[in-house]
Amino acid sequence: MNDVPAAFSREQGCTEAEWLGWLPGAVDGRTLALQPGQARIEPIGSGGLTMVWRALEPRRIALISLPRLAVDFRFDADVEACERQRFMRRFDLWMQRGGG
Repeated sequence: MNDVPAAFSREQGCTEAEWLGWLPGAVDGRTLALQPGQARIEPIGSGGLTMVWRALEPRRIALISLPRLAVDFRFDADVEACERQRFMRRFDLWMQRGGG
């Protein structure tokens, strides 16, 4: 991941309970302030990150039903690009599940 914008959205393939279970490890010891449907992570460089999520309809493939969350990421304006990249690289590695 080379360029991490200050604000972006993603779809995560998990339930909210799974997401909440994974977040503490994904933020690598930073302060994690949780409210229903959102989290604030600090410090990241000179600022922080706010994430807001909502459950989506499950993705259905034949008889399989896969949970989904829509997650909006918004870094503070004073978080430099290199800090965003460093944080998201670790975050993404932590959040990877399964796969080939």
